[in-house]
Order: sequence, then structure tokens, then C-alpha cells
Amino acid sequence: MGEDLSSTLVVREFDLNKDRERVEAVERSCEVGPSGKLSLFTDMLGDPICRVRHSPAFLMLVAEIGGELVGMIRGCIKTVTCGKRLSRNGKHNNTNAKHVPVYTKVAYILGLRVSPNRRMGIGLKLVRKMETWFRDNGTEYSYMTTEKNNLASVKLFTDKCGYSKFRNPSILVNPVFAHPARVSPKVRIISLSPSEAEVLYRHHFATTEFFPRDVDSVLNNKLNLGTFLAVPNESYKSDIWLGPDLFLSDPPHSWAMVSVWNSKEVFTFELRGASRVSRTLAKTTRVVDRALPWLRLPSMPDLFRPFGFHFMYGLGGEGPEGVKMVKALCGFAHNLAMEKGCRVLATEVSPNEPLRFGIPHWKMLSGEDLWCMKRLGEDYSDGSVGDWTKSQPGMSIFVDPREV
Repeated sequence: MGEDLSSTLVVREFDLNKDRERVEAVERSCEVGPSGKLSLFTDMLGDPICRVRHSPAFLMLVAEIGGELVGMIRGCIKTVTCGKRLSRNGKHNNTNAKHVPVYTKVAYILGLRVSPNRRMGIGLKLVRKMETWFRDNGTEYSYMTTEKNNLASVKLFTDKCGYSKFRNPSILVNPVFAHPARVSPKVRIISLSPSEAEVLYRHHFATTEFFPRDVDSVLNNKLNLGTFLAVPNESYKSDIWLGPDLFLSDPPHSWAMVSVWNSKEVFTFELRGASRVSRTLAKTTRVVDRALPWLRLPSMPDLFRPFGFHFMYGLGGEGPEGVKMVKALCGFAHNLAMEKGCRVLATEVSPNEPLRFGIPHWKMLSGEDLWCMKRLGEDYSDGSVGDWTKSQPGMSIFVDPREV
């Protein structure tokens, strides 16, 4: 007979001093990959709430049975764009009509873990307890992300928790090579201040799904390494940067921008389960690359020891050469990651994003996520969008680096 959880299970808020080592033990027990297959292990560098700590509001819960810690869950809340509506200045005035964002309060669930020998509905109880906190804080929607082939996680959220499959963004990962990437001399890269970046982001992304209303907090965070704008040399008239307002009043025919987040300072990854042959082949590519650097061979960095990465976010742009501008920005970001000692550069974009064709990546390291969403409340977003969970995906999506 199964154990009666109603009388033995305790779900409470995480206590760093009391729970840290026990949480790390559960994390390790959950990260046992299939025999003979690669598994990705995460080291949170002693801070179990590192992946939600920078969000406007966050909570971590743990589950105990008889004093044994058997599970945990993390959640955070923010206000984001969920759609757009037409706004007119004055009655019966269609000439000044423009689209303005519709905001909603959304919650994000991540880091759900349950000890392998302690299933018994613990995950479901943790999710429900977290959703209670979401509702108490006026949240209208809750969503979670998982790997598309993580059937156990998908089944829990869609079959038992009432979530619906919502979006399928692509995770694009590129190794950081031992030699600098080439950046086209025909492209000019401009480094923007956080306030300048905010102006461009609010202009370009205001009505994009999941655009955070507090984007200024993201751009001013210590983990943000900068925002960079790419423009064609021949189309940019000034020798000096004149600021975002003048740029927007007379933009070049093509441009692109991206920001870089230093995830290396938050947590590290490590690939385990690789065969000796795979390790040897990867090492050989690095040896050959160091011996013959002028050939600029694409070597595989050492991902079999803990490694850090940079995350590119806020990828956007316009014009017929937008893809070319993105490619230059990715080369620039690669070189920045190389200087900072990272071994991987990653980003996440909508599968409909036209600029994705300028993002170099290795298929073997990349993949597809599944985002599932549930409506928790009513009317926060003023009814302009209806039920967001039933909306069609747009061309772009804004992935918040605070939740990576």
C-alpha cells in the first residue's frame, strides 16, 4: 500500500542555512542519466535559488517526509507583454492609431525535483502549493519549460496540473572556439548604455510576447555584459553614435541588436556519460586546432569538465541585411565569451524568428524546448487578449535571461 502523504508530507519555504546541502543531494540524485548516454549536470555554485534570485519576486519550496528532504520547486513572478491592442489618440481618429502592449502578471515554474525513490505524488503537491503563492500574488498565468522529450515532466503538467502545450522555442548552442570569430569589417558594432538599450528595446519589442515590463532592471543587472547594435558601415552616416532617439528617427536600411548575460557567474554545466572515444576525439580537435591555428578548424571545447556559458537575449532587428547583422553580432559575442573563459554561447528564439538564420550553432548541442502554460486568474490583462493560452505564436519571443 502507498504511504499516506496527507499526514506525513510537509511543504515549506526553503531555508538556505538548513536546506542547502540536502537540496544539493536531491539535485545530484535526480541527475542520473541513462546508461551509455550523455547527461547534462548543473552546479549551482552553492546557491540553490540562483536561477530565480534576480527576478522581481521569487520563492523556493521544499518537501519533507519525516525530516527527510524529498523534493523542491522554484517559482518567480513578473509582468510581461502577452499581446497588443490598437490605441487611438482621440475619438474617431484612425490616423494616429498604433499598437500598444497588453501586460499580464505571469509566473514561471522551474527546478522541480523529487527524489527518485520518493515519487508518490510529491511533484503534484509542490506544484499546487507554488500555484497557491502565485494566485495570492495576483498572477494570471503560470508556465513552465522542459525538454520536448521529457515525457514524465510533460505528463505531470499537462495531464495532472492542467497545463497546455504553448510554445516550442529553439535553443541554439555554439561552442566557443580557441580562435576569435571573424566579424565582417563592413559591419559596425556599437556598444549601448543600459538606458540607450532600453529605448531601443521598448521601441522594438514592446508588443513581443514575454517582453518584461521591467526590462530596465534586466539591463542594469550586474550579470548583463552589455547590449550591442550592428549597422552597415556604408549606411550609417555619422562617425559617432548620436543616441537612440536620432537613430530611430532615421535608421539605416538594416540593423540588429543583442544583449549578453553572464550565466557563468550563476551556475555551470558539465557533460557526463561520454565514451572514452568521444572524449579522445574532442581532445584531438583541440590539439590540432592549437597546433595549426591558421587553419581555424572548428574544435570541440572541453565540455566534460564544469564549464560556464554566456546567454544572448533580446535578439532583434530589421532590414534586408538583418541576418548579416546578426551574424556579425554573434561573432562579436563569441569573442567576448572567449575572453571571459566560457566554452559555450547560447540563445533561445522562436522557431518563427527570421533572424535565427544568422545565428551559428551546432545541431548536436542544440535542441527544442516545450513551454506549457495554465491560466490561474481572470481579467488582469483587461480582457484585450482573451485567453493567452489559446493564442497563436508570433514571429518573435523575448526570453528573459533571469530565468535561463
